[in-house]
Amino acid sequence: MPISDERYKRARLEGFHRILAAAGVSVARPALERAYDASGAYLASVWASHRDITGEEHVRAVLTAADPALPQRLSPAILTALLDAYSRPALIVPPTVDPGALGALSVLRARGLILAVVSNTMRTPGATLRQLLAHYGLLPHFAHTTFSDQVAIRKPAPEIFWLTLKAVGGEAESAVHVGDDPVLDVRGARAAGMRVIQVGSRRSHRGAQAEPDGVIPGLAALPDMITKLAER
Repeated sequence: MPISDERYKRARLEGFHRILAAAGVSVARPALERAYDASGAYLASVWASHRDITGEEHVRAVLTAADPALPQRLSPAILTALLDAYSRPALIVPPTVDPGALGALSVLRARGLILAVVSNTMRTPGATLRQLLAHYGLLPHFAHTTFSDQVAIRKPAPEIFWLTLKAVGGEAESAVHVGDDPVLDVRGARAAGMRVIQVGSRRSHRGAQAEPDGVIPGLAALPDMITKLAER
């Protein structure tokens, strides 16, 4: 999944403007755009503490930035429609996935490994990301999915990894996390007591303070790397 889904900003704002206008609420498009950007600053402050909020709270943050009294003026049905407008653009124009993902997951699952997702969300909620995984045929391979907006914790906090391990009955010392970010994935999984495979080049980060156990160019190489780690 992309690290940011700001590509969907226009579609979200158009949806908000249409729904609010139909409900008899007049909010100028420039004001909505400023509110969307202001909500981004608020989200960044929340995420900086390795915490997260729900999609409903995202919507309320945008509305409040436009008019502090606006959320209270809207019915639950309108708020639900706004959440759908906020979430749906990623389904209409899906992000790309690693072309080796499906094959790698199929091989690993056939070996009897338990697979799970640990993912930070951006503006697209975890419920929508599950639909995207299903769209690409990936979801059935996972025994569990953990999305930050649903558990209120973000990587690199070790708690999000521990929650996932508990859900699948796994132990940190026998688990391997796979991700591309040197801080969120490598440092985060290390803090949780897990081994880590980094996807892509061995990118470093001043705040990473951890090294992966292996590096692969793409997910097609994941089964072989898992075998190598098992032999160490």
